[in-house]
Amino acid sequence: MNGLDFGSRTFIMGILNLTPDSFSGDGLHNDVDRAVEEAERIAGEGADIIDIGGESTRPGAEPVPLEEEIKRVVPVVERLARKIKIPISVDTRKSEVALRALDKGASIINDITGLEYDNRMTDVVARYDAGVIIMHIKGEPRTMQKSPVYGNLIKEILEKLTDLVERAEKSGIKKENIIVDPGIGFGKTFDHNLEILNNLSVFRGMGKPILVGTSRKSFIGNILDAEPRERIWGVAASVAISINNGADIVRVHDVKQMKQVAMVADAIVKNRERIHA
Repeated sequence: MNGLDFGSRTFIMGILNLTPDSFSGDGLHNDVDRAVEEAERIAGEGADIIDIGGESTRPGAEPVPLEEEIKRVVPVVERLARKIKIPISVDTRKSEVALRALDKGASIINDITGLEYDNRMTDVVARYDAGVIIMHIKGEPRTMQKSPVYGNLIKEILEKLTDLVERAEKSGIKKENIIVDPGIGFGKTFDHNLEILNNLSVFRGMGKPILVGTSRKSFIGNILDAEPRERIWGVAASVAISINNGADIVRVHDVKQMKQVAMVADAIVKNRERIHA
């Protein structure tokens, strides 16, 4: 997918928020020039993918109207596609945003609803032969953190992701274009997030690359009693654990630092694999 040789190393997805209400305070809003400059900086620090989002999906976030999301995202994608060579991902659950972004040069759609929010999304992804990240979420952003309950957390996430992947493939999306994300922080409690990271290897049985997004999230803040921008070393620990347990892509804000974490973690994991081969 887009020249990404999964299994060779961990890939870094750098986050570019085009929202005024990002939970981590890094949102860029209605400033195309600044957004493009930031994306180029992220690419220069070692990102393998840029993930652009125009609608906040933080807990309690309100939906963004379609035209506003298009206005935030598409001009940046169009400019950026002419400037960088790495894949551009768009974090959206709306098929019209996806269509316009793919038309302007994006090549991956990152849908937090696992393609369930908009029934046209599978058709758009298939039509453009795009990569797609299918994430697990319980509920929706406004309500997802209000006491989420599971009978068997890992089993339920695995079953849901398996169903979503099968639906995507039946809709014409190529098997090799699908990435899965267990959805850290999306309808999950503090303990749920830790359990997912400890059991990440279970999802390798799906035969898909695994993306993990722990960057600056509240469960790390709860451990450290730290604000989002002060959680970098907690994030580093979660990234290293994720790689050790099977992550193929880590979605992060602090690209330069997490690139180093990934390089060291990869070296250790690959050494272990060689020894036990």
